Amino acid sequence: MGLEIESNHLLSNIAVNGKHGENSAYFDGWKAYERDPFHPKNNPQGVIQMGLAENQLCFDLIEEWIRNHPEASICTPEGLRHFRDVAIFQDYHGLPKFRKGVANFMSKARGGKVKFDEDRILMSGGATGANELVMFCLADPGDAFLIPAPYYPAFPRDLCWRTRAQIIPVHCDSSNNFKITRAALEAAYVKAQEDKVNVKGLLITNPSNPLGTTLDRETLKSVVQFINENNIHLVCDEIYAATVFNSSSFVSISEIIQDMEFCNKDLIHIVYSLSKDMGLPGFRVGIVYSNSDKVVNNGRKMSSFGLVSSQTQHMLAEMLSDDDFVEKYLAESSRRLAQRHSVFTKGLEKVGIACLPSNAGLFCWMNLRSMLKEQTLEGEMMLWRMIVDDVKLNVSPGSSFNCLEPGWFRVCFANMDEETVDVAVKRIQDFVGKETKKPVKGKNDQGLNLRVSFSSRRFDETVLSSPQMISPHSSAHSPLVKAT
Repeated sequence: MGLEIESNHLLSNIAVNGKHGENSAYFDGWKAYERDPFHPKNNPQGVIQMGLAENQLCFDLIEEWIRNHPEASICTPEGLRHFRDVAIFQDYHGLPKFRKGVANFMSKARGGKVKFDEDRILMSGGATGANELVMFCLADPGDAFLIPAPYYPAFPRDLCWRTRAQIIPVHCDSSNNFKITRAALEAAYVKAQEDKVNVKGLLITNPSNPLGTTLDRETLKSVVQFINENNIHLVCDEIYAATVFNSSSFVSISEIIQDMEFCNKDLIHIVYSLSKDMGLPGFRVGIVYSNSDKVVNNGRKMSSFGLVSSQTQHMLAEMLSDDDFVEKYLAESSRRLAQRHSVFTKGLEKVGIACLPSNAGLFCWMNLRSMLKEQTLEGEMMLWRMIVDDVKLNVSPGSSFNCLEPGWFRVCFANMDEETVDVAVKRIQDFVGKETKKPVKGKNDQGLNLRVSFSSRRFDETVLSSPQMISPHSSAHSPLVKAT
């Protein structure tokens, strides 16, 4: 113990302050999977990874394109002539053709309803780096950003750990399917002012992680009006833009502001990546797109700490500039996501489990309130631990997304093959069937059966305040770098 304390004094406060968020239940589930990973033949009783929001449904399309375009790689005889140009130093702007290809893809992923200026694109190491980059540009230590909850569990790491900014949750609830309201935004903003906290902006995720829903046009307009009236920034995380699968209802913030007459566009910024829409998190392509010249100029200097490798830029520039491929990929990805979502949710419906109605993302927001022993955070964690340890599924508890209502779980369905999905659904069905038959003590110690009955349109839940969301468990082998 003494040696550990002494060694900590040799490190910076940032390195040892524990605010990276790794000690949460969200990451505990990852550790359970890593200890005992499922394999259909080698370990069929292992833990199935359903905590990873990864899109593996269209790798065959990308692989086919790579086979047909060997010249796109500098590691093939056909592409070797570009090796020296790609290997030498590139400036912080990025390869011109890469930025043009990204701008082209961003436009097509949004239905071609808005165009993006390639000169406003900043690079970073994945969405994690992009989030931190934009925060370094906009906030000083102690400044705060409002974020509607439930939200991505690693935002505290991405946005706050090294920048020393802070998050103020704007709590949304199931009474309106967790929709952002102007009243909730204003209440959180006023409370921050009363607490003498300097609010620099609002961050929204559209489509939502973990909800899998998209924000409608009127909500987005209301959000833009709110930030303009208060002269604060709006950061829009749109990394799931091309995962909309059962309607064309996704509306980018860029589409909103191009139609608004009174809007300070300098306050609007977009975070994007290719990790979700194309399933390429390993390529570490993060993007900040800003309408502010100052953010672009200063952010470009900061981007030197997290550039995308020139080799990656070179290959993706060719791929993203291929209009026929991009259009085919986007259409097929949407179709496959819709099919997978349908298979998964219908499997849950057979045993009375409902999910929040959704039309995007790589996951479902699953409602297990009626399976809680008690309507508390502790009750949620008891059920979650049972699902991880006994059912052998790594799902993510709602409390790790800062959801105040116990009983919600994010379940990812696009990071596995069809056979594994079938196994996962069967495990859930068997678990629910077994648990609903167990007697539960109620009033006068009478045995009552747990009911699993939900409404797919409106959920009447008990709201619970949950200030304690961390688990004491930790591991030297960290899944944090892979978190999504």
